[in-house]
Amino acid sequence: MRALLIILLLVMLAAAGYFAYSAMAVEGEPIPTEGYVALALGAGFSVIVGVGLMVLLFFSSRRGYDEPPHFR
Repeated sequence: MRALLIILLLVMLAAAGYFAYSAMAVEGEPIPTEGYVALALGAGFSVIVGVGLMVLLFFSSRRGYDEPPHFR
C-alpha cells in the first residue's frame, strides 16, 4: 500500500513538472504592463488578507476565545 502511494505521488510530481515546463516553453507575447499591475495588486491583496487573518488569530488566542467553554 505504501509503495502504491509513493508511486502515485511520484507520478503526480512528474505531471506537475511536465505542466510547468510546457507552460514555460510557450512562445508568444510577454506579459503586458497591465498584467504586471494585476499580478502585483493580486499578490498585495493576498498578503494583506493573510496578515489580517494572522492578526485575528493572535487576537483571538490572547483574549481566550479559543479556549473550550467552562460550564459550572
